[in-house]
Amino acid sequence: MGMPITIDIPGADIGELMEEVFASFTEVDARFSPYRDDSELAAINEGRIAPATCSPQMAEVFEIANRMRRISGGYFDIRRPDGLLDPSGVVKGWAILQAARLISAAGCRNFYVDAGGDIQTGGVDEAGRAWVIGIRNPFEPTEIVKAIRPQGRGMATSGSYVRGDHIYNPHDAGRRISEIVSLTVVGPDVLEADLFATAAFAMGRGGIHFIEATPGLEGYVIHPDGTALQTSGLKELLVK
Repeated sequence: MGMPITIDIPGADIGELMEEVFASFTEVDARFSPYRDDSELAAINEGRIAPATCSPQMAEVFEIANRMRRISGGYFDIRRPDGLLDPSGVVKGWAILQAARLISAAGCRNFYVDAGGDIQTGGVDEAGRAWVIGIRNPFEPTEIVKAIRPQGRGMATSGSYVRGDHIYNPHDAGRRISEIVSLTVVGPDVLEADLFATAAFAMGRGGIHFIEATPGLEGYVIHPDGTALQTSGLKELLVK
């Protein structure tokens, strides 16, 4: 999937389970990658497979994307300016959530799944304490600006400081998003957090207000001048 993946399942015999979980990520990459000529997505974009006859997994991801496009007023859109479909903004969070469900189905209550900085947790860490996740300083990646206890929720960050300008405003695709550099969302699960982080980042400065107005979500945005703004309920999740 072109990103580091970290999985921690404290106190469990995880040999076979870990193989199964990483196999699920490999399968997701093979199906959804926009960079592989042999992926199902490539076949759809090239007209070799009609969207109406795609796999159930692809259909599910397309439905999630369509729902998010409606909710966000078009700020979340998997159709690129060149007309091709790229559901990567759905797939990462979707894949992490699928992996977390595999782990839960195996009877493991305590786990941490992190793919490219988007995270789903369950239960507690090896020391029996609630998982704590840091929000990275986009100007100094070795520093943490806030520490959060997600308490079983999902957490995702969208930004331009690692992968460059890979998120754009579909309503003004030619304009670079420069008024924010990082936006973190805590949601009911990592898929929701990732979807809304992407949409909110595409909105620019107004994105944090979109998160504030959406029930079940909390957020933290960092601006180019180093100032930050957080939603009203985030303080309940912060490590004091």
